[in-house]
Amino acid sequence: MAPVNTTVGIDVGGPRKGFHAVALTGGAYAAQLATSDAEALAHWCRSVVLASLIAIDAPCRWSIDGRARPCERELRQQGIICFASPTRQAAACHPSGYYDWMLQGEALYRALEPSHPLATALPIDGPGCFETFPHAITWHLCGGQAQASQKRAQRRELLQQAGIDLAPLTSIDWIDAALCALTAWIVAAGGACVAYGEPQTGWIVVPGQPNHKMPITLA
Repeated sequence: MAPVNTTVGIDVGGPRKGFHAVALTGGAYAAQLATSDAEALAHWCRSVVLASLIAIDAPCRWSIDGRARPCERELRQQGIICFASPTRQAAACHPSGYYDWMLQGEALYRALEPSHPLATALPIDGPGCFETFPHAITWHLCGGQAQASQKRAQRRELLQQAGIDLAPLTSIDWIDAALCALTAWIVAAGGACVAYGEPQTGWIVVPGQPNHKMPITLA
């Protein structure tokens, strides 16, 4: 198998906002794509940028009992605020479409399955994808000091420390996508990472160790 050298991070929005994807090659900015079409994005990942590992900011599994998934409960135990995923039925029936972005994420995981199946073990052997979460990434890489009110500045700083070109990342959606791609790059390169949860209800994978700031200069 060719060496892992291109990773993709994807910020997931609802049908109107769509997906924002950023590709890193060799840990450096390579390309980006905005689309509302999950199949088109999956094609871009597998056939245009030739991604080896994809990190997605959206739940990879639904709640099985209406409570927060184990990964979400574990994040909260660390003091990391996160969404609680509903059951699929609750998401699909929500009167305001509040969870439509999660349904978009479901469509993306399904579109990627033939070429980049959801990872079920670490390290990830071969092309695949996994769930991640920008706030948790920031929390880990900033030693537990992630601040929601400072998310744009903190996340830009982390990307800058990693040597990633910030010029194309003109919105928080692009920044978050790039932060997910950086996480995929760290995982692919064998860097330290933490997986919250378990395979049945979904892992959330982030770089580093809890309560420790991690140097991330990769470029």
